[in-house]
Amino acid sequence: MFRIGHGYDVHRFEKGRKLILCGEEIEHDEGLLGHSDADVAVHALMDAMLGAAALGDIGKHFPDTDDAYKGISSIELLKHVKGLLDGQGMTLSNADITVIAERPKLKAHIDAMRANLADALDVDVSFISVKATTEEGLGIAGKGIAAHAVVIIMHNS
Repeated sequence: MFRIGHGYDVHRFEKGRKLILCGEEIEHDEGLLGHSDADVAVHALMDAMLGAAALGDIGKHFPDTDDAYKGISSIELLKHVKGLLDGQGMTLSNADITVIAERPKLKAHIDAMRANLADALDVDVSFISVKATTEEGLGIAGKGIAAHAVVIIMHNS
């Protein structure tokens, strides 16, 4: 049986922070503000995975009130979410992530971003799609970065 999940997240820019997207550090004059490393794309992906498995959202599993998650790598949290799905007999069939950012341009980083996610999820990179787009200056992504993710998982029973 296949199940579909959707995730969405957005973080604002903040001076003095690193910009991390899909586990990749991107050179930029600002990073994203958040309790963890604020990897907006991984957050959307985790929410999509948890949603497909009907396991809640990342706030339930990794509350921003818990200092254990302060500054943590979202890739490490993603590995934990994968373990939750494994425990339910579910595996990722594919993931499609769209990063919405007016800046910086992400084209040169897409392959590394896909590889980071595939490695964390222990799947072939062909199961992972990462795309980048803008909102042509019309949306909230001008002050930060947003991401949508859609996943299909398979229940192995």
